Amino acid sequence: MFLTGLGTFCPPNRFTQAECWKAFQDAPQFLQLAARSRTMLRKVLLGESGIASRQLAYAHLREAFELNPDVLHARFARHAPALATGAAENALTNAGLSPDDIDALVISTCTGYLCPGLTSYVSERLGLRPEVLMLDLVGQGCGAALPNLRTAQALIRSGESRRVLSVCVEVCSAAFYLDDDPGVLISACLFADGAAAAVLDHQPSPLRRRIEWVDAESLLAPGERELLRFDQRGGMLRNILSLEVPVHAAKHAKSVLGSLLTRHGLQPSHINGWILHAGGKTVLEALRESLGLKEGDLQRSAAILRDFGNLSSPFVLFVLQRALAEDSPGGLWWMGSFGAGFSSHGALLKVD
Repeated sequence: MFLTGLGTFCPPNRFTQAECWKAFQDAPQFLQLAARSRTMLRKVLLGESGIASRQLAYAHLREAFELNPDVLHARFARHAPALATGAAENALTNAGLSPDDIDALVISTCTGYLCPGLTSYVSERLGLRPEVLMLDLVGQGCGAALPNLRTAQALIRSGESRRVLSVCVEVCSAAFYLDDDPGVLISACLFADGAAAAVLDHQPSPLRRRIEWVDAESLLAPGERELLRFDQRGGMLRNILSLEVPVHAAKHAKSVLGSLLTRHGLQPSHINGWILHAGGKTVLEALRESLGLKEGDLQRSAAILRDFGNLSSPFVLFVLQRALAEDSPGGLWWMGSFGAGFSSHGALLKVD
């Protein structure tokens, strides 16, 4: 399988962390929070979180505090199809293909629910052929991009499809929640909205760099499920984000990397490019230490985190797009993500 096109798409409005702090202070919920929680918000939004700004599906930040199930669902239903379609169109353009060239559409999300799923809306907007296979994947959190791509690989390897359009889209602003739980508050300060798409093909593109999907590995630790997942409170999604996440993300990333490299008789030194989900600044630092990386190995992940925040499942594809746009040296690249479950995923790419 080969990656022949990439595309990303975000809402038009960008908000700095300082603007978010001002909006929190003006919100009626602010004084309802404990003094410790207000201090935490200020520290995360104005401190060294690694994030400068985020793009969110708001016309004005005051919309962030309209926290009721109907408003949040309407936000997801409006923006998720639009973001996913924008990313898909950009990926098709990047691949030099038309919607008629696609045999399957796979969309991942965790920040909202539609029935029929997002594939129904996105395929209609793109004008895909009615016989195209549609698969909606839900509940995999920030790590969803790699399972999505592995699904595309299975479809192509089986001969079911020649070309697959893979999309990850999250409207995290449709899943914000406010209370005095530190994980809930940090989530509101880190996450952002956006979508990314990839075109997967049975053969390489003559128009782009050759990006071959070599192999992949996943790990699931359900005993750690409570560390990172969504809960439901009052009809709204509430993020559970434990302070232990960086340690476990780093531990499992090392395990997945080691397992796949051993299978191919490789060492970490053979990896020439690192395409990693950030999660947050502390997660990046934990990954760097666990995997024995240099600070420069994570510069692209850090740059996407700085400019966009934690985009959840699309994040790792934003990093891959940045690496390709910068014409990074080829060779073996490692793409890694983690998410709800507790799950960890990795893929070995060969880039020429």
